[in-house]
Amino acid sequence: MWLSDRWLRCLGAVLLLSLAGCGFHFRGTPEYPPQMAVVHIDTGDRYSLFYRELVTVLRRSEVRLTDDPVEARTIIRIRTDDTGRRLLSVTARNVPAEYEVYYRIRFSVDVDGVEAVPAEQFALTRDFAFDETQVLGKANEEENIRRAIAGDLVGLVTSRLAAID
Repeated sequence: MWLSDRWLRCLGAVLLLSLAGCGFHFRGTPEYPPQMAVVHIDTGDRYSLFYRELVTVLRRSEVRLTDDPVEARTIIRIRTDDTGRRLLSVTARNVPAEYEVYYRIRFSVDVDGVEAVPAEQFALTRDFAFDETQVLGKANEEENIRRAIAGDLVGLVTSRLAAID
């Protein structure tokens, strides 16, 4: 063995110290301004992937959600919550070969009755190959992609919320 156990430990310690020295740290829950202690989410679809993930992330950050907009200092208005797929390419036999999954969010935020974030839109897409012999697996893959995109959108929105003055 060309590297002894002692050298491997030293190498691991050096790598760990270099990561700590460069300022690397795991991303935790975002810190929201104090006026976001109680939040109301105004949406037309409380069963969408985006809404459910947003609620989970806000609760994990110890933000209290309320159904009463009068009680909340901050109101997040989800104006558009749209997802779907588009055909990108077909084979020579005119069979779908590739799809694009998209997810689009348009939202605004009011804090104490003042519009803190004017209407903004985020849209993300991902492509996936389609195989007609694996229809069930590809449907599951599409749903997993849609969940991942919704999670990424929630990350963008919560970063924007954390930046509110």
